Amino acid sequence: MPSLVTLTPREPQDLNMDIDKKTVGYSSGGNLKARPQSKSTQPANTEELCFDEMSQWSQSLDRLLSSKYGMKIFQAFLKSEFSDENLEFWVVCEDYKKIKSSFRMSSRAKKIFKCYIQAEAPREINIDHKTREVIRTNIKVPSSMCFDDAQKIVYGLMERDSYPRFLKSDIYRTLLSSTSESMRT
Repeated sequence: MPSLVTLTPREPQDLNMDIDKKTVGYSSGGNLKARPQSKSTQPANTEELCFDEMSQWSQSLDRLLSSKYGMKIFQAFLKSEFSDENLEFWVVCEDYKKIKSSFRMSSRAKKIFKCYIQAEAPREINIDHKTREVIRTNIKVPSSMCFDDAQKIVYGLMERDSYPRFLKSDIYRTLLSSTSESMRT
């Protein structure tokens, strides 16, 4: 099995978007246990933090996506299944909602549409024709909610399909078991 810390997701091509690469787990690698990513007070035992955090990932997709480690490992798993565009789109939408400038929002909406929504897009997500057409109309006068319907569809796909497979995957089980074992030694 390849080392998890060396798996890095591909960057969206031709997008020139200000995606927070830390959010989707772009990194140059390193030791997962040595870099806990929790906003809470850091315990003395970083292995325990990783095990506790990873155990919580199985509670819900929201828990998984709220963890920087979880996001990175889930994206590596999705990449291995050739469906990482779903998580990438979800993250891009979260970032898009934070835009305040109407000019920047309009520009970004068009880029997101071209990359993920339009038929035959380079990172096309799996949404129905009706949703695609609603978005096409919405981006003419973009708002922070332009992509909400598509984002909900993609989230639902991940929650019902990819997320349960992730929890059963060798990637997750091996990592969880290795941190559990390191706690016992």
